[in-house]
Amino acid sequence: MTPPLPGRGHALHLLTQMLRVRRFEERCAELYSAGRIRGFLHLYIGEEAVATGALRALTPDDALLCTYREHGHALIRGVPMDRVMAEMFGKQEGCSRGRGGSMHLFDAAHRLYGGNAIVAGHLPLAVGMALGDRMAGRERVTTVFFGEGAVAEGEFHESMNLAALWKLPVVFACENNGYAMGTALERSESQTSLTAKAASYGMPAVSIDGMDVLAVERDFRHIVDAVRATGSPAFVELKTYRFRAHSMFDAELYRDRDEVELWKKRDPIATFLARMVDAGVLGAQDLERVEAKVQEELAAAVAFAEAGTWEPVEELTKDVYTEAGR
Repeated sequence: MTPPLPGRGHALHLLTQMLRVRRFEERCAELYSAGRIRGFLHLYIGEEAVATGALRALTPDDALLCTYREHGHALIRGVPMDRVMAEMFGKQEGCSRGRGGSMHLFDAAHRLYGGNAIVAGHLPLAVGMALGDRMAGRERVTTVFFGEGAVAEGEFHESMNLAALWKLPVVFACENNGYAMGTALERSESQTSLTAKAASYGMPAVSIDGMDVLAVERDFRHIVDAVRATGSPAFVELKTYRFRAHSMFDAELYRDRDEVELWKKRDPIATFLARMVDAGVLGAQDLERVEAKVQEELAAAVAFAEAGTWEPVEELTKDVYTEAGR
């Protein structure tokens, strides 16, 4: 069923959020190529509808865990863009004091617990956080995002099993972009139906069109509401596609250019805007205003990061568990 059209204010919000993520990512790619951002960089371009639509279902008290492709989640969750950009630069004004960089964004105030670099390594953390909430009598939902490559890992199955066995309020949100780094799903998984795997653990398992922000928003909210009401877990597959390579180091030799161009025709921002304009909800001038607003925020974020400071050398061992002199 096609999601209903949003009102003008809601449509502007969704468009703005998706564009914030897209332009942030594009600017990061430029800064990385210029040597201003270092380390690893995994871009979310093409997948903006997922974070934008899904995170609207979460309350400020709910916990959120993500993969290393998490810039969009952090921005949508409410982490200020200047603090995210400062973290990309490795400055101590960043959300992780410059120690995490692109792959390890963290903000306890927004209950964003990573940015986790180990594939599937954060799924047990999500189960543990949900168990802690249950034991403390806190009515919260823990949502954990991961790629389809994590489904082949043992931590996925252990986490799904325990969450179902203990009836914990966890939303397992799989961003299926078709490739675990450079390996297509059908080359790494004997069972390519991810919902079939998840359903084997006795929990609800649904698939959502991750390129349609309205579908994501509507269907993900239904799942979160159900988990909140029952206190039991659920699995969501969000079918999406990254337009850029796995990372800035990726030569991208594993997929055809024609395939990428075909998916780009379903660009979540362009298709959403076209639908809103055709329906008379938004006008062409709205895009210009939103673009100008986003560019202003982005320019301020880059300026903030550039003006940031490096952590003093004498503080580098702070919060590191080691013995002095060893």
